[in-house]
Amino acid sequence: MDATAATTSSEARTARRRRRPRPVPSALAGLLLLAGCAGDAPSALNPAGSGASRVAGLWWLLFWISVAVFVEVMALLTWALVFRRGDVRIRHGQPLRFVTVAGAGLPFVILVAVYGVGLRDLAALGDAPGPEALTVEVTGHKWWWEVRYPGASGATANEIHIPVGERVKVRLRTDDVLHSFWVPQLMPKTDLIAGETRETWLRAERAGSYRGQCAEYCGTQHAHMAFMVIAQPRAGFDAWLARLNAPARQPTTEAEHRGQQAFVQGTCAACHTVRGTDAQGRVGPDLSSVGSRWSIGAGAVPNDAGHLGGWIANSQTVKPGNAMPPQPVYAAQLPDLIAYLRSLE
Repeated sequence: MDATAATTSSEARTARRRRRPRPVPSALAGLLLLAGCAGDAPSALNPAGSGASRVAGLWWLLFWISVAVFVEVMALLTWALVFRRGDVRIRHGQPLRFVTVAGAGLPFVILVAVYGVGLRDLAALGDAPGPEALTVEVTGHKWWWEVRYPGASGATANEIHIPVGERVKVRLRTDDVLHSFWVPQLMPKTDLIAGETRETWLRAERAGSYRGQCAEYCGTQHAHMAFMVIAQPRAGFDAWLARLNAPARQPTTEAEHRGQQAFVQGTCAACHTVRGTDAQGRVGPDLSSVGSRWSIGAGAVPNDAGHLGGWIANSQTVKPGNAMPPQPVYAAQLPDLIAYLRSLE
């Protein structure tokens, strides 16, 4: 009876061991699953511009050098453990020659080559566009981006439009703390230093939208300080820039008319601009084209009617700590205000 019980207990332990998850395979499986979670997140290894292509090329060079070194070390270790096991006879001078070549000479050649490639890429990235290039002025605020084009009367927020295939000069400054301007698929990051004007450039090889992000921790809502670079053919860009100089779209429905009146006569006009109206505030973003923007609050929430209403009523529930206080908007006015703002494209 005791022998039977012992056998049963042993079989149960064996079954539990078999069912117990293996830590290493489980970890590898988890990493493979997480690898698919990036979605549409921007990656410097998926370049769409000449600046990011240089960064990606340097990264892959270092990666394959690392792989080659790893394979060599593993091969030498296998050779030492398997084929040379028990043979400790070493000819005079052999260790010194091996250490000199493998431990000093080869790394020296690799480091010099990588350093040379890095200097070449740094020089190319630092080669600013000529004076005839299009210039965009970007100012970092807590926590949004103000975008202006010299000669244009209007401004936009958290969106930068550029023509495809052209190098565009970007002048950067901060209105408060340190920020960092980074578009992974187009260019390495450039830090914004208080009291200084920094410069970088962007060039997109194909049309599309490329997400950028503040890459320097700047406070509570640092994660919600994103922007979008929109690259479009030259004709489309010129048409968009012309609209930036024109008055905002006029209301066409009764609801939009009532919403415009509520906007201009309420507290919104004290901080925001809508071109062609009496709203000329400069504290917050220019809202002349807010209806067509990719997000609300620099990537905080999608730009739809529901989120827009929540933002107007009390943006602190959406993006705590931002500079916009809760607004005294009557419930009956809110649908009209939403209709008006969504019509501004």
